[in-house]
Amino acid sequence: MKKQKLIPLKRHRFSNPNPIPITSTSPTEHNDDNFISILNDIVRGKQSWNTQLNNTYISSYLKPHHVEKVLIQTLDDSRLALRFFNFLGLHRNFNHSTTSFCILIHSLAVSNLYWPASSIIHTLFVKCSEARMLFDCFWYAYNACGFSSSVGFDLLIQAYLSNRRVLDGVRIVRWMGECGLVPEVRTISGVLNGLVRVRRFDLAVAVFEEVVGLGVRADAYMYNAVIRALCELKDFEGVDRLVCRMERSGCELSVVTYNVLIHGLSQSGRGVEGVQVKSSLGEKGLEADVITYCTLVLGLCRVKEFDSARELMKEMVGLGFVPSEAAVSSLVEGLRKNGDVDGAYDVISVAGRLGAVSNLFVYNALINSLCKDGRLNEAGVLYRDMYLKGLFPNDITYSIFIDAFSRRGKMDAALVFFAKMNVAGVKSTVYPYNSLISGHCNFGKISTAVTFLSKMINKGLVPCVVTYTALISGYCKDKQVHKAFRLYHEMTGKGISPNTYTFTALISGLCRANMMEEASNLFDEMRQIVVPNNVTYNVMIEGYCREGNTVKAFTLLDEMTEKGLVPDTYTYRSLISGLCLTGRVSEAKEFMDDLHKEQKQLNEICFSTLLHGYCKEGRVGDALHACSEMVKRGIPMDVVCYAVLIYGVLKLNDTPKMLEVLKVMHLVGLRPDNIIYTNMIDALCKGGDLQKAFRCWKVMLEEGCLPNIVTFTVIINGLCQAGLADKAEILCNEMLVSKYIPNHVTYGCFLDNLTKEGYMDRALQLHNAMLKGFLANTITYNMLIRGFCKLGRVQEASQMLIEMTSKYILPDCISYSTIIYEFCKRGDLKVAIRMWNSMLEKGLQPDLLAYKYLIHGCCVTGELTKAYELRDDMTKRGIKPNHSIYNTIVQGICSNGYKQLNGGE
Repeated sequence: MKKQKLIPLKRHRFSNPNPIPITSTSPTEHNDDNFISILNDIVRGKQSWNTQLNNTYISSYLKPHHVEKVLIQTLDDSRLALRFFNFLGLHRNFNHSTTSFCILIHSLAVSNLYWPASSIIHTLFVKCSEARMLFDCFWYAYNACGFSSSVGFDLLIQAYLSNRRVLDGVRIVRWMGECGLVPEVRTISGVLNGLVRVRRFDLAVAVFEEVVGLGVRADAYMYNAVIRALCELKDFEGVDRLVCRMERSGCELSVVTYNVLIHGLSQSGRGVEGVQVKSSLGEKGLEADVITYCTLVLGLCRVKEFDSARELMKEMVGLGFVPSEAAVSSLVEGLRKNGDVDGAYDVISVAGRLGAVSNLFVYNALINSLCKDGRLNEAGVLYRDMYLKGLFPNDITYSIFIDAFSRRGKMDAALVFFAKMNVAGVKSTVYPYNSLISGHCNFGKISTAVTFLSKMINKGLVPCVVTYTALISGYCKDKQVHKAFRLYHEMTGKGISPNTYTFTALISGLCRANMMEEASNLFDEMRQIVVPNNVTYNVMIEGYCREGNTVKAFTLLDEMTEKGLVPDTYTYRSLISGLCLTGRVSEAKEFMDDLHKEQKQLNEICFSTLLHGYCKEGRVGDALHACSEMVKRGIPMDVVCYAVLIYGVLKLNDTPKMLEVLKVMHLVGLRPDNIIYTNMIDALCKGGDLQKAFRCWKVMLEEGCLPNIVTFTVIINGLCQAGLADKAEILCNEMLVSKYIPNHVTYGCFLDNLTKEGYMDRALQLHNAMLKGFLANTITYNMLIRGFCKLGRVQEASQMLIEMTSKYILPDCISYSTIIYEFCKRGDLKVAIRMWNSMLEKGLQPDLLAYKYLIHGCCVTGELTKAYELRDDMTKRGIKPNHSIYNTIVQGICSNGYKQLNGGE
């Protein structure tokens, strides 16, 4: 330890600033003696001081040195001296000398009148508080009056300490030592503790050694102060020496001293050594108390020894000690941050039995951790426990619950807590509103989210970028990109700057709408304002891959890595999918092999994407080989991977291979889900093997895998396609018994069968029932149109167009092209063209088949010019004419040319 540079002590010749004239050659000496004698008589007399001191002679002649002599002559009666002193000050407005103050303070201190003496010192500080001057006066008065006790000096030191002038207190102690005086032990303890409080640890140690050198026998309080100072100086060797010295000195030991040492060790990150000190207490005849345990718990938490801290907490509680709020809070928070939420929850429960209460911050933090882990019931128990412990949830508590429920789509529960918050009178902030808005948007309830935005504004709360981003994301997910951009412009118009998440949501919306050019422009704009993150790049890469532009996607991958962003499995999955989508499955496999060599992490989703690419191309063997590699790389196949393989096998109608895959799946402990079974049944039905489809259905039920509405619909469709509508009706009734309600697709299977078989009356009855149940749609109307056209009842088919429009169901290109084909077949080209123009006026985009029908009609009727116009129009609309259309035109030219050779017949 660096040796403390002490305050320099100069040998000083003490002088009295207001000397008492003990001897005098002044001719007025006799008069002074007589005057002082008169004053003494007045002071000790029974007549009124006010009356006697009003005497002109006395009031004009009275000087401070007269009062000093009177105070010296009344040392036998300190209370009388105090009364006289105060009377002059209060009633005569007399200006006492510093010496008078010092004489009176000493006198009162010697008489054990400490409180009035301390009061007089504080009054003296108003007049003069300079340490050197006051000590000189105190020393002079002490000598002049021959006081037997130096306790007056102690009171002076204590006064400096109470005025936070610790260093002046130290100076008085040292000057006393020079004069052969020693302060009382409790005064020294006060000085040492004062030095520790002002963090003058080195000076505290130096003063301790000085006063011990003067013969002072240190008590426990002095030792405690110096131990604390040494701990702060991290001089633990010095601490060990001092503790041994204390134990040898015969000083009465107490657990307090060792608590100070344990606290110092804990603060310095040496909590484990603190535990050793605690273990040694028994050898010294001492027992650890609640402070010992709490200090150790805090110290161990500081060094992340949470298991040891938890054991100490259990031991402490077992002894009946109530842990402090700080100890409980520190341990709970430490365990929580360390991922041991169960341990944290257990500590609160155990400590709570003894009435120990953690603070609101820790409760909120633990509740937040439980909510993030999805343990909402346990979080609810803590919420109720808060009330029992007298803690009242605040806006943060409620916001945590509202956010947790909103993220999981449990909006009813979120609204319950929102209502509780309002009932409790807790003022709402923007955070719970943001959670509710985000929750409703994420689960498709945008109108409700907009309602909460209005309520929020009515409450005087200002929407922030998080509020707007949640709504923008909701609109984009709902494919209402135009509304998302309207909100974006409203936000920026209010001066709210968009962040990375705002731009990412908008770009995602554009990518989903296949508006990659606009997405790219916005991405460029974004980079001028904020920095894109991983998610932004992933969204753009996925968008380009979806439209087959893998070149641009890989360019963005390179840019992403150059900017220090780390691609993840989502990035790689999109790129693999993009390569597979464009028929480059082998390149996708090479890309994955390269990633493996670079030790990039891939997951089962990446492999399932590759498997899907192989199976789509009928390369099941390559898919199985990829599965083997996947397992070798330590990536277990999941149900989705097996589902993809089964899909590929079914596509090849390879039943033995499908059974082999199912067997492997069972061996690894996986069972097909209803999606896999549904795909298998669908493939078998489409292959015309209803017997195997029903066998698969039976196995599905035996495995305890319940069919869903899609499974029922698939097999009903298979029966209808096979002309077994009666059996399909029986299965539909079973479906109703199973509490599954048929949807528009299920009824559509029956409707499709009826229209194909020409049972239009029954088809209309079924369709009317679907209309009442709001199950009719464009597809079901198209079935009716096709059925009528097939029977040549084109007028009724046309009537369906009018009816569906009146029911607010919009016709599509198929609706019109089916009728157009029928008119063309009849040779009624004018009506066909009128229907075509009507379709275009409604903003419908004709497809290749619609152009083919009308071009064929034009060629048959000899309207070659119109046929050419239609060919040019389809090219302008980005639809490439195929060989069938060119053949139709060529045949039209040849046919009409032959007719012209035969006289235009």
